[in-house]
Amino acid sequence: MKLGVFTPLLGQLSLDAVLGKLKSLGISTVELGTGNYPGDAHCKLSMLDDASALKEFQQTLKRHEVSISALSCHGNSLHPDKAQASQAQEVSRKTILLAEKLGVSTVVDFSGCPGSSGNSTSPNWVTCPWPPEYLDILAWQWKEVVEPYWVKQAAFAEQHGVRVAIEMHPGFVVYSPETMLRLRSIAGPSPLHAAGLPS
Repeated sequence: MKLGVFTPLLGQLSLDAVLGKLKSLGISTVELGTGNYPGDAHCKLSMLDDASALKEFQQTLKRHEVSISALSCHGNSLHPDKAQASQAQEVSRKTILLAEKLGVSTVVDFSGCPGSSGNSTSPNWVTCPWPPEYLDILAWQWKEVVEPYWVKQAAFAEQHGVRVAIEMHPGFVVYSPETMLRLRSIAGPSPLHAAGLPS
């Protein structure tokens, strides 16, 4: 077993400084944010199109003898605001491509949370089955938004040899083992698993 660190917690330091500090503490693996909520202080998606920056990044990791356990792009790809959803989806897609390029097998993300209808502007996290209209909202969210996105996203991840670790979190449609299993039953077990649990 290896202990790792999620480096956005040290976002005020350079990658070189973070890796040096962690190595001195006996930590040899990191999870790096690439955008969305974690930010991208230590891992820029622009490396996809910049071979020299990618090489320098890899050399920094090698110099400190540190490996990457996962890339993180926690966002709300299902946000009812189309611009916010599109931005989160693009970061997620590019993170999968960068993970493939770096030989990193896991990308961590949130499941996302849609609104209550196609006209919503804010996410709506349904947490109880009554009154009955709440179940109607939940059924619409899963059928019309969650399923189409995650079927496509899981297939994309699988095509690039990457698995997506869903962090179960309040405020999103996957927040419990039951909702995680529901998402896996929709999108397939191979590329999707719960963050922090065996696949």
